[in-house]
Amino acid sequence: MKRFPDAAREALRDETLQRNLAHATGTIRARRLSVVSEVGDWEALREAGRAIKERTLRGLDRYLVQLEGAVERAGGQVHWARDAAEANEIVIRIAQKARATKAVKVKSLLTDEIGLNEALAARSIDAVETDFAELILQLDRDKPSHILVPAIHRNRTEIRDLFRRTLRGARDVSDDPAELAEASRVHLRRRFLAAEMGISGANFLVAETGSVVVVESEGNGRMCTTLPPLLVTVAGIEKVVPTWGDLEVFLQLLPRSSTGERMNPYTSIWTGVTAGDGPSAFHLVLVDNGRTNVLADTVGREALACIRCSACLNVCPVYERAGGHAYGSVYPGPIGAVLTPQLRGVRHVKSLPYASSLCGACFDACPVKIDIPGLLVHLRGRVVDGSHGNAEAGAMRALGRMLSSRRRYERAQRVARLGRGGKGIAARLPGPLHDWTRARELPSVPRQTFREWWRAR
Repeated sequence: MKRFPDAAREALRDETLQRNLAHATGTIRARRLSVVSEVGDWEALREAGRAIKERTLRGLDRYLVQLEGAVERAGGQVHWARDAAEANEIVIRIAQKARATKAVKVKSLLTDEIGLNEALAARSIDAVETDFAELILQLDRDKPSHILVPAIHRNRTEIRDLFRRTLRGARDVSDDPAELAEASRVHLRRRFLAAEMGISGANFLVAETGSVVVVESEGNGRMCTTLPPLLVTVAGIEKVVPTWGDLEVFLQLLPRSSTGERMNPYTSIWTGVTAGDGPSAFHLVLVDNGRTNVLADTVGREALACIRCSACLNVCPVYERAGGHAYGSVYPGPIGAVLTPQLRGVRHVKSLPYASSLCGACFDACPVKIDIPGLLVHLRGRVVDGSHGNAEAGAMRALGRMLSSRRRYERAQRVARLGRGGKGIAARLPGPLHDWTRARELPSVPRQTFREWWRAR
């Protein structure tokens, strides 16, 4: 993946992207503020959500075992996946055993994270995205750029042109939202009826009953989880909540923070299998893929409390300008800047902890009070701790020696005046200091220091 600063520079040159993002995030922000202001105990709800997540993460092993037992008692099967490759292979084996080659999918960030669609296609299993935004991206082989609205970088004119190119019978569709929605419905209706397998993610997993919860706004999720005879849910291990009482808190926090609604139009909950009602087989694939490494960091684990509402993206000035693709991850914005480095390893994405400001707007918006600015500082410290090479260590020793002697310090000041153009040290230093000075402006060295001025008078 590209370094964030390089990818962001490209995005800043895209005027259409800037307009699309500014309009969309501004609209979502205004709706969220309106519905949140109606709740007199909003801050108490946020604190309750934070406390539940903290308690759950501390006892995650116990709650996961409880969840497994509850799912199996309800007639489902539970599978454990250490990483993306293992998770994909489990889903493929389930499909092959059922001889399923046609699947319909509910929007799922985790399946994007592990590359499930590509893995299924490689084994001749056709998985169709049924969420409107995810369908747009799949048709155009694009990547998501927002947690809640993956195609937020696209406007309706672009979508119209895409549908005209790719959907049968949509050659004359206009850019009217109602027409675009109807074109997608016609396209998907055949897919729903022919599907042999449904694939979903999970917003929450209730440990005490083994229930899976999916919230969405279009109804496509309910079609995927009820029509096919086989249902597979692929979920991260951090999605578990202990009880139904805990779920109640999040079903108040999530819709207001994400879509600016009092409750989601569709909240689907299922528990195992029921004879004669819905799928006859249910499988739950619990995926680690780096999450236990995050859990091991007593500071960084706070990022696992995220409920994927995207409120932090919608208030972030960096995201609004750079867009989601600049983050090189299915988790963009402030939460992506702290979650992705931990899932992939900080050494692989050193620029991301610097891809968000420390203004605090993300913390104020977060419904479960994740201290994203604090996590950014924590991860920047890990980047620095892991990047001290011999050259940097030598430079620090030389700097310490210079600063420990007034004579050496003043001699260094005089040498610094010999910089380019008579203005002091050059704005861009070569070698190991190039990256450091590219992000900082060095002050010009004055013609006369205070001590020189004092001695002269």
